[in-house]
Amino acid sequence: MVHHRVGWLDDFFVALSQLGSYGAIWLLLAALAAFLWRRPAILGYVLAGDIAADALSSLLRHAFGRDRPPLRFHTPHPLVDVPSTSSFPSGHASTSFACAALLAWLTPLPAVPLFALAALIAYSRVYDGVHYPLDVLGGAALGLAVATVLRLLAEARRRSPQARRAG
Repeated sequence: MVHHRVGWLDDFFVALSQLGSYGAIWLLLAALAAFLWRRPAILGYVLAGDIAADALSSLLRHAFGRDRPPLRFHTPHPLVDVPSTSSFPSGHASTSFACAALLAWLTPLPAVPLFALAALIAYSRVYDGVHYPLDVLGGAALGLAVATVLRLLAEARRRSPQARRAG
């Protein structure tokens, strides 16, 4: 994929990669949604998903220890700085898919554009030359798992007798 870069798309994918760093674009979208729909919990859930997905992807990268593409292949050169961490799973993909899933669940925003943005951010890491395709697929799966667990916990909490009494 990296060998088939299209020069005029380079800046676009570098920008997407930067937007996806630390879940920045997702936290901005969550803050905006929380404000517009007057539901501060939206930001809380998305922040929790971002933190959990980032932490779990960091732990897994340490456990797997997979070298990033530039450490194994010297050309083409990456378009962004190569992180010092391992490659699998992609943190950008895990946080993006966790946050996209949570926003799709918590807001009336249409899911397709949210997941399209998550997929573009994930793909940007392959295009930029710092991840393998499997890294972003693993990150996406991890992010969706994080969002699912958070949703199940939220629904269980809502159904609990204590939550109904506090009501």
